[in-house]
Amino acid sequence: MNKYLSLLFIAILCSCQNSEDKISFNRDVRPILNNKCLRCHGGVKASGQFSLLFEEDAFGETQSGSPAIVRGNHSKSEFYKRLVHEDLELRMPFDAPALSQEEIDILAEWIDQGAKWEKHWAYIPPKKDIEPPKIDSLSWAKGKIDQFVYAKMKEHDLGPSPEADKETLIRRLYLDLIGIPPTSEEVEDFLNNSAEGAYENEVDKILKSPHFGERWASLWMDLARYADSKGYEKDSNREIWKYRDYVINAFNSDMPYDQFSIEQLAGDLLENPSEQQLIATAFHRNTLANDEGGTDNEEFRIAAVVERVATTYEVWQGTTMACVQCHSHPYDPFRHDEFYQSMAFFNNAKDNDSYFEEPKLFTYSESDKKEVESLLEYIDSELLPEDKEEKAMYLYNEKDAVLKRLGYRIHEAESFYESSPFIELDEGLQYLWQVQDSSWVKYDQLNLERIKEVGFFASAIIDYAGDIDIHLDSLNGRRIGKAKITKTGKGTNVIENKENIREFKMAIDEVTGIHDVYLKFYKGDRFDGHLFYLDKMRFYEEEPRMNLYDKAFNQKLQRLADIPSTSTPIIQELPAEEARKTHLFERGSWLTLGKEVERGIPNIYGYSEADEPKNRLDFAKWMMSEKNPLTARVAVNRFWEQLFGFGLVESMEEFGTQGEKPTHPELLDWMAVRFENEHNWQVKPFLREIVLSATYKQSSDADVDKIEKDARNQWLARGYRTRLSAEQIRDQVLTVSGLLNPTIGGPSVVNSSVDGGWTGVPEWAIKGDSAKYRRSLYTLWKRVTPPNEMLTFDSPDRSICASRRIRTNTPLQALNLLNDETFFEASNALAEQMANADLNVDNQIKYGYFKVMGRKISNEKLVLLKELFLDAEYHFSNEKIDSEFPEIANNKKGVEKNRLAALTIVANALLNLDEFIVKG
Repeated sequence: MNKYLSLLFIAILCSCQNSEDKISFNRDVRPILNNKCLRCHGGVKASGQFSLLFEEDAFGETQSGSPAIVRGNHSKSEFYKRLVHEDLELRMPFDAPALSQEEIDILAEWIDQGAKWEKHWAYIPPKKDIEPPKIDSLSWAKGKIDQFVYAKMKEHDLGPSPEADKETLIRRLYLDLIGIPPTSEEVEDFLNNSAEGAYENEVDKILKSPHFGERWASLWMDLARYADSKGYEKDSNREIWKYRDYVINAFNSDMPYDQFSIEQLAGDLLENPSEQQLIATAFHRNTLANDEGGTDNEEFRIAAVVERVATTYEVWQGTTMACVQCHSHPYDPFRHDEFYQSMAFFNNAKDNDSYFEEPKLFTYSESDKKEVESLLEYIDSELLPEDKEEKAMYLYNEKDAVLKRLGYRIHEAESFYESSPFIELDEGLQYLWQVQDSSWVKYDQLNLERIKEVGFFASAIIDYAGDIDIHLDSLNGRRIGKAKITKTGKGTNVIENKENIREFKMAIDEVTGIHDVYLKFYKGDRFDGHLFYLDKMRFYEEEPRMNLYDKAFNQKLQRLADIPSTSTPIIQELPAEEARKTHLFERGSWLTLGKEVERGIPNIYGYSEADEPKNRLDFAKWMMSEKNPLTARVAVNRFWEQLFGFGLVESMEEFGTQGEKPTHPELLDWMAVRFENEHNWQVKPFLREIVLSATYKQSSDADVDKIEKDARNQWLARGYRTRLSAEQIRDQVLTVSGLLNPTIGGPSVVNSSVDGGWTGVPEWAIKGDSAKYRRSLYTLWKRVTPPNEMLTFDSPDRSICASRRIRTNTPLQALNLLNDETFFEASNALAEQMANADLNVDNQIKYGYFKVMGRKISNEKLVLLKELFLDAEYHFSNEKIDSEFPEIANNKKGVEKNRLAALTIVANALLNLDEFIVKG
């Protein structure tokens, strides 16, 4: 009976249908297929050889030899028949509740209307000529963004909120654009400026701040999965902070987003890339690396390459590709082999999960750079004509070439290509360590021509620490020399003694050509560990060219060799003759190779085979081209989310069919086109346009009616209240207390956030007072034990790319704000300023409140905070200050210390108020 009623319903529907009643595949059909059908007929599984994921599969032959869907006739379609079959063994979905009658009717009508297939909206290029809707409130709208937003408000029976007060606006602007609040002076200047254009001028001033780059680099660090360690069990140190500086400088200089992206994905393939363009490629050297002894380097190299593919698609396409490593995408139109076609662009990088993390770019600090340039200029002026050669492109390479040319040849011991288990480096990655009996390391393709001696720079604490044998080409290859390592210092601890370095020379046999060189470490018949540290090797030529020069020249040469450099792991392409082949992995296993695949991009993007990108640079340029419908959408959505709390597409990481639909699709596309064509991919003018809009400037206050109609503020009828990020909370505390060290850039720093998870702090990290109050962006970040308060306030551990942080509200957050060491030091610093501002308690509290909140305190709050002050002052008058505030007790006397302690409690309360940790 139900079957006939359904047919009758469809007949009636067809008879009265107009163009507006057409079934939409994306709107009406795809949600049903995704929710009810694709688990058996999708990308992972295609029962009966029938898949509803790809159009060609949906209308192709099934296992029966006939198509399951007959366009124009649902009654002849096996797909429909199975939906209404009376036999539960044959009725679909199998072993699941039946579709509702409404869902069945929609699918039947869709088939009768021709079963028109549609691309998911995200893969359809945005229209270039979108016009904002006409609205009836031009007096409210400040620009075209507001017209889109206002029209959507009206659709949901909502209206805009009034503009926020000036105090709220200036704090909102500073926190959004540079991540730290304005000073009291900046607030007062803005409040007292009643000139036309004051707000716009303030925006322009903030956009020029050098702290702009820091604020937006914090966002990018999550996407780049930046950390100062490599991950996995060992989680050893990694020196990659120059990449973070690159990101900061890129945002500060307003580098176009397309250039910024291309440099990170393929800067090494640009013509004559600069040092900064090579450093940019460290984006994809932030992948995890496994230094644990006995691991397979190829296994973890492949794991890194696979992760690079998934991260690239998530960051620039808002697409989850990780699952396609094992099978076709369950819900989106990406086939299994298309993952590996994309992987082929990344599979030719030189890095190989080795301990030393080659290839690396070596650079100098600004001061050392000037000295190196000066030394090279001097040396070049003294060189004989036959010793002069064309200068290398990069400063370090030029220095290296000069030293080698003159016979000053150094090879760092830690730069080995391969090793046995139990070979490790020290925590600073500067010394070869745990050289255990029978262990070995391999150095790839060293030139030992004309070398007569090798000097090993080592550190040991016992009389006979062990021996080193040098073998060519294999562990059992020709032995060309042997060195004995003995005690180098008076220390009794091998770790503490490592800097007591001495050179141990040994003669070697004559060698011709270039060879792999193996060092074997042993100590007679004993199996001892931690024998010695090995710092570097020096190769002595028979008649080095440097002997032709005087003592002063050679002293300069020595100084040039000794100047320290900073290393940054980068991406570089293998030469064509060493290019790797890329195979599909059966079920995602790198051990089970399937067919070989060529470079290519997924078919959903509509590229012809002739237009396929040929290399990683072409791939990066395609990502940023008009032919790619997603990159600009994903970018503007990400920036929007940072200002409003939620993206227009809430699922930042997923623009596919399982992601959230855009709340304002026309606005999203209009902004994407404008970002690309009008703003020329520049972030600052794009952000400026948003923060000048009436939408952005709305008050976050809301009445019951608005909250009932739109509890989550999807339709933007009010300003958005959201808790600040972990970095912003700490940075704001440091700023308002006057403790913030505003230094921009440089190595990561060790502060109270860095816990005992570090087995050793790297030598290049900044420690001490200069590190204590730096912005949170610079805190030394270890993946296994990330900074405590960052995790507490929902930061990811950065083992993988994170497109958005999920906000939580836990007791730990309140405890952290109340008791964190840095936060309480800030409370004390703020209390001292309050005490020095005025003798009157009321005025002291007013001063503190204005400094923290950027607005005058209300009488109600003043009364409550004064009560807190009086209670605290009474509490500390009972001598409890000596145990609870020893710093104050030791530096202040009598009533003064009690008063300061009580003000510290008030300051601590101010830094814990909801209005302080929330942007309104």
